[in-house]
Amino acid sequence: MRVVRHDGPALEIRAASLADLGERYRRYRLADPHAEQAMAQSLGRWGQLTPLVICLRGEQPEVVDGFKRLAAARALAWPTVLVRRLEADDERTVKAALYSLNRVGQHLHELEEAWLVQALVREDGLSQVEAAALLGRHKSWVCRRLASARLCVPTWKSACCRRAWRGNCCGCPRATRPTFSRPPAAMP
Repeated sequence: MRVVRHDGPALEIRAASLADLGERYRRYRLADPHAEQAMAQSLGRWGQLTPLVICLRGEQPEVVDGFKRLAAARALAWPTVLVRRLEADDERTVKAALYSLNRVGQHLHELEEAWLVQALVREDGLSQVEAAALLGRHKSWVCRRLASARLCVPTWKSACCRRAWRGNCCGCPRATRPTFSRPPAAMP
């Protein structure tokens, strides 16, 4: 399984219309409005220094890495952004690339890792051992991420809970930083 080839489209950086870019892999990342605002300020001042990473799913280009840059470009009403295409044959390769591209610099949060591992096991049919090998981790790491995903409740994807997870709580009573040592209390 080769994710990025060293010739052809993977090396090309080109402009792509914002309207054409899909965000189907956005569900594996937590939104961070403060970081997106900071990115918009950076793009406004310095321009786009790093291209977004996309892959083709059918004929649709889907963003794999660069969701903050994409949100910032949309906030600035840019018509296009720079993109680099990732050559990926299947969903599991794209998810592994999403994980690998975020191992350097700002890492995925444990909750994001849990969503990604859960998708590899449930949606893509990988065993825990196969998921571990694909991500370059031990099977116990995969097992812990799956346990974390089972402890999450869907309401954690609310904006209030995302802020609490990042430490930017607005102070409402239901926004407490989640822990994975026990199931979260039901949120009103």
